[in-house]
Amino acid sequence: MSTIKTLVSEASVADFINSYADTDQKRQDSFELLRIMESYTGYTAKLWGTSIIGFGSYHYKSEKSTQEGDCPLVGFSPRKAAISLYVYADSPENARLLKELGKFKMGKACIYVKKLSDINIDVLEKMIAESTSRLKERHPDKG
Repeated sequence: MSTIKTLVSEASVADFINSYADTDQKRQDSFELLRIMESYTGYTAKLWGTSIIGFGSYHYKSEKSTQEGDCPLVGFSPRKAAISLYVYADSPENARLLKELGKFKMGKACIYVKKLSDINIDVLEKMIAESTSRLKERHPDKG
């Protein structure tokens, strides 16, 4: 069984953003996302692994393997190519909201945006609330 690399740490989230975000715009957007996600989840940001800023957590068990572990309820990472948003829990409401989000690309488990001004922040906030609620319902053991 492989070792899970994305574990929560006590590293400073602000220090991480200041050193990892490669442009002033990405740093500014990262601190705004930090404010938004803390506000809408009620959780303090934690660094997960080496590059994900997460809020809250839930415990998962894979249906396809023996892997299990903890993940943030929602989060983001100010990656070089784009900001990765981990705010999409599969639900009819999030599928509807995704159509109103704005300019983004969708990956398997995340949404990529170049800058926050490309998306509708009100819709993002609704997606954060929806995803947090859905994951807490599916995984009531933590949160």
